[in-house]
Amino acid sequence: MAQPDFFHDLLAPELAENLRRLNPHWAGLPGPEIPRFRRHLFPKIDRSLRSGMTPAIVLRGTRRVGKTILVRQVIEEMLAEGIAANRILYVPFDEIASLGKLRDPILTISRWYESRVLGRTLNEAARSEGTAFLLFDEVQNLDAWAPQIKHLVDNNTVRVLLTGSSSLRIEAGRDSLAGRITTFDLGPLFLREIAELAFSGQTRPHWEDNGADRLSDPAFWAEGVSKAKAERDLRLRAFSAFSARGGYPIAHERSDVPWPEIATYLTEAIIKRAIQHDLRLGPRGRKRDEKLLEEVFRLCCRYAGQAAGQSAFVPEIQQALAGNIGWSRVLTYMKFLDGTLLVRLVPAMELRLKKRKAPAKICLSDHGLRASWLHEIVPLDSAGLNANPHLTDLAGHLAESVLGYFLCSIPNLELAHFPTRGAEPEVDFVLTVGTRRIPIEVKYRRRIDPHDDTRGLRAFLEKTVYNAPFGLLVTLDDDVPVLDPRIIPISLSSLLWMR
Repeated sequence: MAQPDFFHDLLAPELAENLRRLNPHWAGLPGPEIPRFRRHLFPKIDRSLRSGMTPAIVLRGTRRVGKTILVRQVIEEMLAEGIAANRILYVPFDEIASLGKLRDPILTISRWYESRVLGRTLNEAARSEGTAFLLFDEVQNLDAWAPQIKHLVDNNTVRVLLTGSSSLRIEAGRDSLAGRITTFDLGPLFLREIAELAFSGQTRPHWEDNGADRLSDPAFWAEGVSKAKAERDLRLRAFSAFSARGGYPIAHERSDVPWPEIATYLTEAIIKRAIQHDLRLGPRGRKRDEKLLEEVFRLCCRYAGQAAGQSAFVPEIQQALAGNIGWSRVLTYMKFLDGTLLVRLVPAMELRLKKRKAPAKICLSDHGLRASWLHEIVPLDSAGLNANPHLTDLAGHLAESVLGYFLCSIPNLELAHFPTRGAEPEVDFVLTVGTRRIPIEVKYRRRIDPHDDTRGLRAFLEKTVYNAPFGLLVTLDDDVPVLDPRIIPISLSSLLWMR
């Protein structure tokens, strides 16, 4: 049964026409051509949207990691399987700004969709034809998106997919959506995805998304090393491409484009877009300092892989911006960048409450962004470092940054770094799996001293209070000998290859 006539005027005619053009499948027309390559999260997003535990799911990630393409691929898959075209609504809020300026845009567009496309309410359609799928792209800048989604899913039988390039407002709305929403994070390409996209190489991952229980089993890591060795040629080709161009899809989709052009694109489409649009406006329209955001991001790039705090950031920012800017404000802006997923701040492991906590370790979403923003290329592969041995120390920090962001992307995994404490040496990262802790040390150079370079791991392992069954030594090359049987050596490329 069609809705009353007053629904007819919910949208201005031009907005209604734009929505129809954004959903050409309603008229039996093809949509834009999309890549065949699918990100690793595609099966999980597709399955969760159709039959997941919650009626709504959120896909978060920095700009240009492939969220919109993934959404379009989900639409294409559903249409190919025979789901009626009018049961699928797609709204990209970053393409038509006026849609976001509607009063309660999600609810207004949903009511228009009921009236003008379904010809019946969402609940009537769910009973007679099947549940409708509402896909809202880039919702982070909508005011009060969470209450609208809550109202929508509480009062209608419907399945909803939201995407966002910033977790700031996503996080702000999660409390009110408890039990109604599941969140997934999509980062830059995994090494295995680069192999598929750039070299058409397909292999099954060793590390599946099936919980963290196996991480505390040394056999899991030993098997991963063996599998990586068996797939060495493809792995090292992918790692070389990753070293040269980072992990954003565009860098490998357009391998024919010279790096300077890719770097310019990354700067404009990802970094500046996040700073000038996603972060520029705060709650209630308050404007944030764009120059300060840029300077904080520059220093995050410079200190990537390090636990840099007040003494590193504040003097440089005060000098660069000629202002009395305090650490509290700088730290707030660092957290904003963490909220866009451009940066992950890995906290220090604290067993005792202290008056002053150690600073977080800074991990960038991708070293390609650092190369584009600072105009400085630092290779991570053996061949590149052999040709540029003076960059080895800096590459070591970037290896820590890459590893930290990679581990942060694993769902339900607690990650920290262990700063020097008295006589206890630092450990780069500590994974907590249940009651066990796994220390991880990165030693990213050609020659490894099996005694000196494992000092931090051994000290951590010997403290029974940490309950650490073994440790990981992450290296530049494969086959690094380590005498201590409690320490498993694994190259960075092998560890990244596991996902």
